[in-house]
Amino acid sequence: MTESLAGQTVEAARRALTARFKSNGIDSAELDARMLVGAVLGLDLTGMIAAARRLLTSDESIRLEDFARRRLAGEPVARILGLKEFWGLSLQLSAATLVPRPDTETVVELALEMLRAEPDPARRLRVVDIGTGSGAILLALLSELPDAEGIGTDISVAALQTASSNAAHLGFAPRATFVACNYAAALSGPFDLVVSNPPYIRSAEIAGLATEVRNHDPLQALDGGADGLDAYRVLIAQAARLLAQRGALVVEVGHGQSGDIERLMTAAGLKLQRPPKADLAGIRRAVAGRKMPP
Repeated sequence: MTESLAGQTVEAARRALTARFKSNGIDSAELDARMLVGAVLGLDLTGMIAAARRLLTSDESIRLEDFARRRLAGEPVARILGLKEFWGLSLQLSAATLVPRPDTETVVELALEMLRAEPDPARRLRVVDIGTGSGAILLALLSELPDAEGIGTDISVAALQTASSNAAHLGFAPRATFVACNYAAALSGPFDLVVSNPPYIRSAEIAGLATEVRNHDPLQALDGGADGLDAYRVLIAQAARLLAQRGALVVEVGHGQSGDIERLMTAAGLKLQRPPKADLAGIRRAVAGRKMPP
């Protein structure tokens, strides 16, 4: 920071950070400043308003200046704080996990729709999240399906440690198991639901991603190969084998990829019962297929 925050009031420090972030082209400047100040002080918005005239301590100003430096260097607020909310759940992050994005909630929405279209109250639902990362999708589903049990897989042991910690913190540990393997290679079915947010960025496009993504999200969770479809070719075939009859596969896809994914699902014998589900930006973000009886 070019200006020390020491001795400033909470409100003055928040305004100073907002102005600095705006001048550096950060679109979410006001929100980011408020979140960082709140994290340093341990206060929510109401608490910050009440403490607006309080002076920052020396330790608080040093910590806040460090946070600001990191944000100005392109590090996402979620990485700085080590936490991100997804589906109303507070999730811990690590260097081995993606930052869960609101777009991915579309996968949760479509997965729930697919399950509710084929209810089976006599059976305990079994769910698997391939490439679970922080556990975001799996834990969101378990929060909505109190009788379900789930498995999260990931090739990264560090990511699985983060997901397991999140499951324990949120009270889902008794219903969540985590397995280290390549996609679903170590699993045997049947499962009622398979979900995944696999790497889908074309290799040549990685260098052009936003700094927040390119420099801070794990590469293996982003790089989908030359056409962005490498992961789908593996996991769709695996899911078709693992799904129970009338079970569903729901995956997140990148912009313009939904048609390719539908063709891969059809080729694997899955039936397309509904169109891809769009995210809030109108991008077809989630694609689903169902395994039908022969």
